[in-house]
Amino acid sequence: MLEAGTARNPGLRGDMSQTESRHFSKSYPQILKSASIIGGASAISIIFRIIRAKFMAVLLGPSGIGLFGIYSSITDMVGTMVGMGIWSSGVRQIAEATGTDDHEKIARTIFTLRWVSLFLGVLGMILVILLSSLICQWTFGNSNSASDIALLSVIILFGSVSAGQSALIQGMQRITDLAKLSVLGAFLGTAFGIPIIYAWGEKGIVPLLIVLSGIGILTSSWYARQITTASVRLAWVEIWAEVKPLLKLGSVIMVSGLMTTGTMYLLRVLVVRQLNLEAAGLYQAAMALSSIYVGFILDSMGKDFYPRLTAVAQDDVACNQLVNEQAEIGFLLAVPGILASLTFAPIILKIFYSGKFMAAFEVLRWQILGILLRVGSWPMGFILLAKGKSKLFFWTEFLANAAHLVLIWAGIAYFGLNGTGMAFFGMYVFYWILIYFVSKRLTGLTWSAENIRIASLILPAVGIVFLSRFFLDEFWYLSLGGTITIAWGWYSLRSFVAIVRPNGISSLVLKIRNHFQGGIA
Repeated sequence: MLEAGTARNPGLRGDMSQTESRHFSKSYPQILKSASIIGGASAISIIFRIIRAKFMAVLLGPSGIGLFGIYSSITDMVGTMVGMGIWSSGVRQIAEATGTDDHEKIARTIFTLRWVSLFLGVLGMILVILLSSLICQWTFGNSNSASDIALLSVIILFGSVSAGQSALIQGMQRITDLAKLSVLGAFLGTAFGIPIIYAWGEKGIVPLLIVLSGIGILTSSWYARQITTASVRLAWVEIWAEVKPLLKLGSVIMVSGLMTTGTMYLLRVLVVRQLNLEAAGLYQAAMALSSIYVGFILDSMGKDFYPRLTAVAQDDVACNQLVNEQAEIGFLLAVPGILASLTFAPIILKIFYSGKFMAAFEVLRWQILGILLRVGSWPMGFILLAKGKSKLFFWTEFLANAAHLVLIWAGIAYFGLNGTGMAFFGMYVFYWILIYFVSKRLTGLTWSAENIRIASLILPAVGIVFLSRFFLDEFWYLSLGGTITIAWGWYSLRSFVAIVRPNGISSLVLKIRNHFQGGIA
């Protein structure tokens, strides 16, 4: 197989070097453009969410944050189960139809998504109401909060409809609309969320979650209705015919997603049962902070990456090229933030939460190591979805989540709360190895020379920053970590300039400005 680094553009001269060919790849500007649009919007959204989280941390404390995390886990798990993975498979099917200009197929898929999302939302709402007492007993060991869990059923309905609308927007690759959707939702969520928690305290957690889901359905519906498609009307038999191919891949996505959300739910139950609700809040804080920077980077790239990967999924060379380029950009964007998070973790905890959350320090550091591996494994995981390899996708997710559960159980038993962070890191070590060999077997994937070189620089830098905490006092630790972070930031900036070139950057900025001024991405 041709190395991904040397096959970035089939029209290049045969004697052109690998480094030179990288500059001409059409994928890099597209990755950076989409990452800039969605990433910029995500950054603004994160600022609003940080403000909301700060108020909640001060007003509720660790136990309130823990309760918020548990309720969120319940709605995530039920929402994943009733969703049947149709939204993810719907993105794939819309992207495929868009790539071939099959307008009738697009219209039929959209019509089906809208009706099925409503049906599944109602079904999920009824399910939560009927099982509220049982869910409460499983979670807390009593039924005292059963009425609150029953109220969470509204979130399942709103979330289902909103997910269907968002799948349409993403599948049509409306990057600008996704950006606006993110910012508007975060702003409204913060504007309404802070007064609710201030007025009601812990009793306001459920109303806050309902308001957030309501905002999601309103904003996603607004932008989805701006998409013009062919008008179709399908009978129920025809809708079922359209649903079946969505369920073929979607059901596997649902099971794997359910394993992930179920694992997170079981983790919080283990922490609450074996430790306490305050410990669950500390874990929730560490989990949120560890992924806040990298999460918005991966989200911004993923909104564009998945549809584009689907479009070239049958071409292994093009697929591997795109995965390598996406991983390279991901590392360059993420590593400076990862190093900064490792270095200034105590300060970050105090700023974003409060001094009451300092016990989450070591959990946060271990989770940051896992997040680094997440950046490397993330593009490879999409290969299975893009190619429709549902069985492989199921088994990789099953094995990863099974490993996570085992490591969580052992980590809490031997290391207490810190063991949850170690388990997260250990799970991603296992997953990275697993998904790499699965991808290599499936497409012949190998890391490009550029990614290997970047990895050889990342590992010692992160290792030094992580370990120096154990051997240096605070002043020298912060000085060393800050220096390495600045050096990596400079390296990343120079790498971007080399990839895009000055004229490419000017063109990229112009395109981004035009998109935000009303163009359609």
